[in-house]
Amino acid sequence: MTPQFLRRVDSPIGQIELESDGSTITSLAMERNGHLPHEALPENSNAVLDIAAVQLAEYFAGERHVFDLPVTMTGTPFQKAIWQGISALRWGEYASYGELGLATGRPTAGRAVGGAVGANPIPIIVPCHRVLASNGRITGYSGGNGIPTKVWLLEHEGIEAVL
Repeated sequence: MTPQFLRRVDSPIGQIELESDGSTITSLAMERNGHLPHEALPENSNAVLDIAAVQLAEYFAGERHVFDLPVTMTGTPFQKAIWQGISALRWGEYASYGELGLATGRPTAGRAVGGAVGANPIPIIVPCHRVLASNGRITGYSGGNGIPTKVWLLEHEGIEAVL
């Protein structure tokens, strides 16, 4: 589907592509193997994407620890509950998949939690990189170039994790 508004920004983890419905952020994609989902389309920015670009630059510079952006996330009620739990994690904090499942009333739903985390349409802003296994291990990452991208984001925030 063609995004209504689109903007790209450079970052230390490669280019980032932001989408908007006109008033909220609806998607953030990180460059994967040198490509972006809508790289063939021209940019068509708007005010919310311009603000997001500034806030992402501040985040990557270590100057911003909390994003203040309107987002619209489309998903199941369970996914939305997990994304809300992820959104509560602050700079330098992390949670396990099990903790997120427990917080949503499904303590044995680790696999479903992992699926919801991986389906997050707005990574970094909704910081799914802050979710680790219960033993502090990195078990995967669907954004950017996978685990190396997650390692960079965690180290940027001073979060120690185990590969």
